[in-house]
Order: sequence, then structure tokens, then C-alpha cells
Amino acid sequence: MLQNVATVLLDGVHPFELGVVCEVFGLDRSDQGLPVYDFAVVSAEGPALTTHVPGLTVSTPYGLDRLEEADLITVPAGSDFAVRDYPPALLDALVRAVERGARVLSVCSGVFVLGAAGLLDGRRCAGHWRHVDELTRRFPRAAVEPDVLYVDDDPVITSAGTAAGIDACLHLVRKEQGPEVANAIARRMVVPPHRDGGQAQFVDRPLPAAPCDTVGEVLAWMERNLHEEVTVEQLAERAHMSPRTFARRFQQETGTTPYRWILRQRVLLAQRLLEATDVTVDVIASRTGFGTAAALRHQFVRAVGVTPQTYRRTFRGPEAA
Repeated sequence: MLQNVATVLLDGVHPFELGVVCEVFGLDRSDQGLPVYDFAVVSAEGPALTTHVPGLTVSTPYGLDRLEEADLITVPAGSDFAVRDYPPALLDALVRAVERGARVLSVCSGVFVLGAAGLLDGRRCAGHWRHVDELTRRFPRAAVEPDVLYVDDDPVITSAGTAAGIDACLHLVRKEQGPEVANAIARRMVVPPHRDGGQAQFVDRPLPAAPCDTVGEVLAWMERNLHEEVTVEQLAERAHMSPRTFARRFQQETGTTPYRWILRQRVLLAQRLLEATDVTVDVIASRTGFGTAAALRHQFVRAVGVTPQTYRRTFRGPEAA
């Protein structure tokens, strides 16, 4: 049963992420016939907590003992969570909660608290794309999934970022209390009850800058002519090299192959056109060198995780698809 919910705070908590949990679980919506949760905000570091907003503090009468009765413990994000230490009493309380059958749910960098408690070991988890490398480094026994909005590896639920915290909370409500309840809460919040896709659609991922001593001019030409169909032989000729030498130098200086480089640049251009213009998918396919809408869709879904139409709706609204 999902009845008793506690959200535990540390100094530097982010108010928006705290608000996400409070909005889903902390409001009385009994006038709509929706469940009312026994909800409490708990402090792990004294009665008054700082936030990452200057001058804004949070106070609560509840300490860690309140966690002992919770069916669900949520951990919102906070400043420097990726590098700080956590109170041992909090980590012990989280472990005890899971051992007695409670769930824990993190929002964004709150996942580092769960990792410090050992709750990610052997489990799949999500984290914000900015934190994925550090999360993987600090918790090598966790299976970090970098391109998802949230992961439910019951009883541990982790979400990628601020809005993904909403997704994870609504997912849990849907799982425990049915789609009607989750949809009604989402409607009250004016958010979609379920979002397609993953983090990839929100992450700007240009290829890493690299010193390109010998293929730099060719790279610049390729970027200006993404609509062109070119072969390695043609690119090598432009660089005044043999195809074998060109392919080797390209790999050394960019870290990838010519095919993968141009494919990624074409997808990035398609993303920009979907975000900023109303041109059709067919036109975008032509401008980006994919040729057909079907080819664009195939490569776009592989790279981004959603279709071009879904991506456009995400950034420009349903009427733009």
C-alpha cells in the first residue's frame, strides 16, 4: 500500500525538486475522490535547512525517526550531492526502510544518497545526464542507464532530472493505485501522465572538441554540406590522403569514424530544425542528408529515442507536429 510518504531533506536541498514530491504526494485532493497521503517533510540535518536559493530556508519538526513508518521515502536533489558526505544515521534509516519493505525514490541528484547507502548495488538506476559519469565512477556496482527518464528497480526508483521526478512519482502512483488516480493527479498538475522517450531528447551532445590538425578542413566542409552524399574515398581525396590513411587520421583526431560523425551531425541538425522551424519532416530529411522521412525517422529514433514528430511536439507543442 502507498499511504505513508516521507521526503527527507539535507542542507542545500533544491526547492523545485522538493516541490515535485510535495505536489504529487503532499496535497489533499479528497474533493476529487483521490487518495490522501500521510505526508511529512523530514530533516536529516537539524530543524532548519538551507536551500540552494539564497535566503530561503526550510524548517520542519520531523526528524529521521519519522522515516521508520513510511511506505515511501523520497530524496529530492540538492547542491553538491554528487561529492558530499551524508549522515550515517540517514543512510542506515534508508537501508532499514528497504529491508522492511518500504520503497525509496530519488529525484535527480538524490540518487547519490541512495548510492551512498549501498541501495544501488546490483540495481539499475537513472541519473541526470550531467551526473552519469560521476554516478558510474562512484558506484561501479550500479547499472546506470544514461538515456532514460526514470528506472523502477523495485523497491528503488530513481529519476533523471527535475521533470523526470514527476514522471517517476506518477509512475509509482499508477503502479500502486491505477491509471485513473495517476491521470487525475497529472491533470490537476497540468502535466502529461506519461512521457515518451528518454533523456537523449533533451541532451545537447555535440562531439567533443579535438585538435584536428589534418582533417579539420574536411570536417568544416562536411558540416557545411550535410545534405551531400559522400564516401570515405571522396573525403580522403579532399584531404589529399589515401582512404586508409584518412580513415585512420579521422579516428585519431575525432574519436569516431567519418560515418558516425556525419550521422551524429545530421541528427543534431534535424533536432535544431524540429525545434526552431515548421518545415515538414520530408524537407528536414532532405536538408540533413537522410533523403527520405523513413530514413530520418529510423536514425532519429536510434539516436534520440523518440520519433521526429514526438520530438517536435515536446519542444513546440502538439499543434506543431
